[in-house]
Amino acid sequence: MKTLTIILAVAMLSLIAGVSVASAGKWAVVVVDVQGDFTTLKKGSLAVKGTDAAYLDKVVAAVKALKAKGLNIYATQDWHPKDHLSFFTNHPGKKPFSVIKLHGKTQVLWPPHCIQGTENAKILVDNSLFTLVAQKGMMKDWDSYSGFYIGDDKKTVLESALKKAGVDKLIMFGIATDYCVKSTAIDGAKLGFKVTVVEDLCRGVDPKTSAAAVKEMEKNGVKVIKSLKDVKM
Repeated sequence: MKTLTIILAVAMLSLIAGVSVASAGKWAVVVVDVQGDFTTLKKGSLAVKGTDAAYLDKVVAAVKALKAKGLNIYATQDWHPKDHLSFFTNHPGKKPFSVIKLHGKTQVLWPPHCIQGTENAKILVDNSLFTLVAQKGMMKDWDSYSGFYIGDDKKTVLESALKKAGVDKLIMFGIATDYCVKSTAIDGAKLGFKVTVVEDLCRGVDPKTSAAAVKEMEKNGVKVIKSLKDVKM
């Protein structure tokens, strides 16, 4: 796997070879929720199709290539308490993927996932590559798909860290296209960042909702591109 990752990293570097460190100064990367529970690789409780070893290798290669170009890498991490109200197990009689109203909003009831301190809550990319990890979903009564919000209107450290570093443009990818990637990208755009989502480095829960998510992101000012070679810096 390490040899394949090195080969992919070299390939990724060639894709973005035209990017200079100077032009990349205000760019950063946000890797969204690449955690065990969302992957087939780790047999996660909420595994998204296509999140196998090959996908992880591709993500790791992209991260290393972008870091080698001088970009800071940030990550988001779902980090739920075991009694989180988005878990169907905390609603007697409810089944996985049931839908309820929570705080006046539609809430999908998920299988328990990314519980604080568990093995499958870990980010599967070497954490030493990250400038910062922004955790979300810690408030048991509030769900949050966005890396910019813990829950309710309370923000994570992500926005302040990016702005303190002078970042105004983001390359974003991860899991899942139709939930956490979409929400993080749209919130990023609303907070004043120019966001570019790399589609082939994302995986979605469902093809239809993922296609709808792409349209919604674009409607909200997010640029969605097919691969890193399409990044314009």
